[in-house]
Amino acid sequence: MTMLKKLKSIFVVEDESAPKPAKPVEEAEDPIVPEVRKSTPSEPISSGPSTADPVGGGKVSDKFLNILLGAMDKNNLDGFDYLEFKQSLQSLDQLSMDEPTKYRSAFAMAQTMGANASNLIKTAQHYLNILAEEEKKFEQALVNQRNLQITEKEQKLKTYNQAIADKTAQIQKLTEEISLIRKNMDGMTADLQEAQFKLESTKNDFLITYQSLVDHIRQDIENMNQYLK
Repeated sequence: MTMLKKLKSIFVVEDESAPKPAKPVEEAEDPIVPEVRKSTPSEPISSGPSTADPVGGGKVSDKFLNILLGAMDKNNLDGFDYLEFKQSLQSLDQLSMDEPTKYRSAFAMAQTMGANASNLIKTAQHYLNILAEEEKKFEQALVNQRNLQITEKEQKLKTYNQAIADKTAQIQKLTEEISLIRKNMDGMTADLQEAQFKLESTKNDFLITYQSLVDHIRQDIENMNQYLK
């Protein structure tokens, strides 16, 4: 059994009814945050009591568990430390012991390996510090992904909304300009019709006047040709 599998067996109570993961335990992925999905709360992974408030709307993720346990594995201290003590505690789970007795029994075994209470607590704090560093990495990855997947898209949506508002204002302005042009066209059409009517009337008046004079002169020419011989 690899160390990562051993750590997982120490900290996780396997659910026999749950489907097995597609990837083996050794294949821990990089702590990248593609998305954060909400799900139903899950049981705590530690066999001991939890002092932290539970995180609502989440579940224990096999992917993140591998990452966190992998970090602990990479920073495993030499000698008998908290992890070995935790393994000793787990080995006593099958026995009918209350919690104080189980801890004292595991500690008795640890003492035979040269461990003491102060060192066990110190090394447990060491692993808490390792996990805290992983939390910082996760938070930074989360910020980066939020900027990429949410903040950037929100900014684009604002840009699109502003573009729509600008185009809408332009359409409104163009509509008003078209309305004014049409109004001017209507007035110009009326002026054109009036001008055409006046020109036609003037033409007719001229032609009638012209024809009247021409007729008179021609009549005089005809009369003079007839009478002045």
